[in-house]
Amino acid sequence: MSGYPREVVERFLGTPEQNASGLVGERPKRWAHIVIAEHDSAWAGRYEAARAAIEGALGDAVLGIEHVGSTSVPGLAAKPIVDIDLLVGDTADESRFVPALEAIGYRLVLREPWWHGHRMLVGGDEDINLHVWPRGAPEPVRHRLFRDWLRAHPEDRELYEAEKRRLAAEAGDYNLAKCDVIDQIFARIFSAGGSGQ
Repeated sequence: MSGYPREVVERFLGTPEQNASGLVGERPKRWAHIVIAEHDSAWAGRYEAARAAIEGALGDAVLGIEHVGSTSVPGLAAKPIVDIDLLVGDTADESRFVPALEAIGYRLVLREPWWHGHRMLVGGDEDINLHVWPRGAPEPVRHRLFRDWLRAHPEDRELYEAEKRRLAAEAGDYNLAKCDVIDQIFARIFSAGGSGQ
């Protein structure tokens, strides 16, 4: 089906028990209500400012940093929250990154070792979701593939936006509810086999 490794192709979903136990401290207020906004070109600048601050705080501990998620796709409506993937050597050693990020205004909200070592911090006015992954984690690869595909395929960008708007208007788990459309788009990505066509 594709030239991608199995761990990139297969979606990982934690158990309800795992997902419930991942929360650290208070839930971010912005999680309570989903708002979809028209694309704002200022989101790219928000990412650049956050990237510079993160790199300044962590220095050589930063192995990679990328703007991902809907705010990274020009023309795509999104929750006005900038998603950033940060790669570090080992997320289990939180002392190497959490204190430095806290010093610049981030707060650890998720600890999910079962999901490829994922940690998530929120920053700013809870308008930044900083996803921290260990070197070699497959999920950041999936994020980049999805972002780049939506940038190049307006029909899937429109499909995804329509589904996001529909789900935001309904009650329920917005993130899990998007899985069907996300899986449809990933099927096209993986069928293209990295050609981007």
